[in-house]
Amino acid sequence: MSQVTHGREKTAQSLRSLYAPIHPELDQVEQLLRDELSSENPFVDRLVKHGFRLGGKRLRPALVLLSGKACGVAGREHVLLGAAVELIHTATLIHDDVLDEADLRRHRDTVNARWDNEASILLGDYLLARSIRLVSSLDTVFACRAIAEASKLMCEGELRQVAGRGDYDVDEEKYLGIISGKTAELCACCCRLGAHYAGADARRQEAFARFGHHLGIAFQIADDLLDVLGDEAVVGKSLGTDLVKQKTTLPLIRLLDQLVPADRDKVVGLLSNSHHPRYDALEPWFDRTDAIAYTRDKAMHYTRLAQAELEGIDASPAEDAMRRLADFVVDREH
Repeated sequence: MSQVTHGREKTAQSLRSLYAPIHPELDQVEQLLRDELSSENPFVDRLVKHGFRLGGKRLRPALVLLSGKACGVAGREHVLLGAAVELIHTATLIHDDVLDEADLRRHRDTVNARWDNEASILLGDYLLARSIRLVSSLDTVFACRAIAEASKLMCEGELRQVAGRGDYDVDEEKYLGIISGKTAELCACCCRLGAHYAGADARRQEAFARFGHHLGIAFQIADDLLDVLGDEAVVGKSLGTDLVKQKTTLPLIRLLDQLVPADRDKVVGLLSNSHHPRYDALEPWFDRTDAIAYTRDKAMHYTRLAQAELEGIDASPAEDAMRRLADFVVDREH
């Protein structure tokens, strides 16, 4: 068995274990996604089915369902919302691949690589429209408002990151503000929705939302570290795009903070002047600092914060799975 196949199978086994308490409901989410990701138009159908295959770990639907189960129930609303948030997430991935000029995701061609940027942008918009259609079928407007607010903050986070490209004076506080919006807000929203539609009170809904927020930050920090250290053959997506696009992520922030001014200027020059900066060019500098270890520790810090939000929640298979899921997001290889 190759390293790639072994890594993918290991991840799949981990997720099967983590998602065991919600297996029937997650199957229903998958069926609903198959129904939504289809079209009578052959070209559109090919596009949406390819987009479906680019979907990943189903983390966001799992957060909706596990939060519901941890609060007592995961019903029809949870299944519908799980599909809706996955459509939103997939749309953002497709748009991100255009922005990053990525050509690989989950070991497959990205939509922009197989077709073009126009098809990618329109497909992302199409998925967002299908998500809105799903959520609008609910009897209350709570989910519409929560998802709309999360989507606004996601876009603001992405725009803040675009504005900060090439700015190597971005500090850790600003970085955390960016990823709080672009990644953590949707995870928080998923957990809030799961708790709300299970009948949890406002205090518990906010605790679950904080769990999702901390988990989302841990996930993004780990993802940014993978972009620097990961193996494309194992991770299955284009890596190094943060370096190429001059995004200042936590590994770089910590690296630059640890260097004396003269060395910092050399590294900034390397990042700014090279069209294709790679980790191997930066590796000697990383080896001189604690940037990699610091970044891993910071991801684990947010994992612990997430798990602390579950204190006082009745023990259950779903609650246990949420604790283990928080560990998984920082231990994963892709």
